[in-house]
This record gives sequence, structure tokens and C-alpha cells, in this order.
Amino acid sequence: MFDVLLARIKQKYRTIPYPKKIPIMPDRLRGRPWVEQTRCASGCTKCVDICPVRAITKADHSGVTFDLGRCLFCPDCSDACPQKAIMFNQDYRLATSRRDHLIYDPRTEYQLAKELKKETLRVFRRSLKLRQVSAAGCNACEADLNVLSTVVFDLARFGIQFVASPRHADGVVITGPVSKNMKLGLEKTYAAIAAPKLVICVGACAISGGPFIDHAEASNGATDLLPVDLFIPGCPPHPMTILDGFLRMLKRL
Repeated sequence: MFDVLLARIKQKYRTIPYPKKIPIMPDRLRGRPWVEQTRCASGCTKCVDICPVRAITKADHSGVTFDLGRCLFCPDCSDACPQKAIMFNQDYRLATSRRDHLIYDPRTEYQLAKELKKETLRVFRRSLKLRQVSAAGCNACEADLNVLSTVVFDLARFGIQFVASPRHADGVVITGPVSKNMKLGLEKTYAAIAAPKLVICVGACAISGGPFIDHAEASNGATDLLPVDLFIPGCPPHPMTILDGFLRMLKRL
């Protein structure tokens, strides 16, 4: 007993002060992509050609556009750019309420997630139970979701918890590209949750199929299968990105 108390005194308070204080993100975090327009050559398409998931488009006069729902946040585009015009900042705020808001032009303002409708928000704002479904995910997104329940992030202090049964849940959190073998399981999980209910897609796979886009055994994510309320891009998204999306949806920021 004394050893436990001593260890607690040594460890001190480990939970991050977010959202009262802006978190300090690691230097190597690749957040929202950015393009230095003055360096971007009009006829160059190397970033478009190198992207493994076709997340980048470029027109002659409209500049570079990113589909963050497809983007794996790998450094291939920035490495391939001969002018070094593409960079990734440390902005962890990436969650959106609509799929089309993930189509991002760096010259415009990024549309972050909005709070739920008033009636739905009144039900879920202070208590939200979620059932997580790994629909053929690689466990990267799943691991970052699991981290949210640790003492560092302490997701439960916001009234958000993961539960073992869809019968106890208010919504479903989906990871993975939704393989053929998992499609029926996901649909049954969604059907078992009582209305009103939420659908949250976490990671590029769940949003668009990720590196498995258009694969014969995948469904290109859950976007076309279920009515999604929150899109959290990344491969995988940082735990802060996920937490920020949850809190924005619940109007807790």
C-alpha cells in the first residue's frame, strides 16, 4: 500500500491539461499539409504522380488540392517536390463533419468539425458510449483509440467511454477499409445500436479505403455504407486529432 502511494507521489499528475491549454505536439508530427505557392511550379506534377493513393490534384491555374480523406500523411509528396514547396505543419486539428470538407485547398480556410444538431447534442454532450469496430484495420488507428483511455488523455473525464456491446452504445467508431468479411458485422453492429446514434470514421482506411482504395476485397471505407457524423483523417491520426474531433462534435471546446 505504501509502495503504491509512493509511486503515485513520484509520478505526480500525468493527465494533459487539454483543452484548457494547447498541447505541445512532437516535432516529427505531420499535420495538415501546406503549399508555398510562390515556389510551386505551374507545370510540375511530381507530387500528383508520386502519391500512392491519388490524394493530390493539381490544375494549371487552381494550384494543389489535397484529399485528406485519402491522404496517408506520408512524406512522399514533399520529398518528390523539386522546389520543396510542400510541407506538413504541426496542426493536429483535422476532424470534419462532412466528407467534402476533407478536400482541402491550402489557400482557403480549413473547415473543422461542427457540433451536432441541437437535439442530438442535448442527448450525447455529457455522456457518450461508443462501440469500436475494426473492419480489417491494421491496428494502428485502434492503438491510438486505445491510448485515449490511458491516464495521459483520460477520455472518461469528458464522459466518453468505449463499451463492449452495441446494445450499450450511442454510436460506432469505425477503423479499417471495411473488408467483405467485415461488412455484415459492421452493418449488424450499427443496426443493434438504438437511435439516435452516431457514426465516426477514424483513419484514411475507414474514410476512403486508405492504401486499399478500389481493392476487390474492400469497400473503400464506410462513407458509402453508413451515415457518417464525424471524419477523422490520418494514417493513423494522432490521439490528439481524435480527441479534438470528439470534443468539437460534442461542443466541449
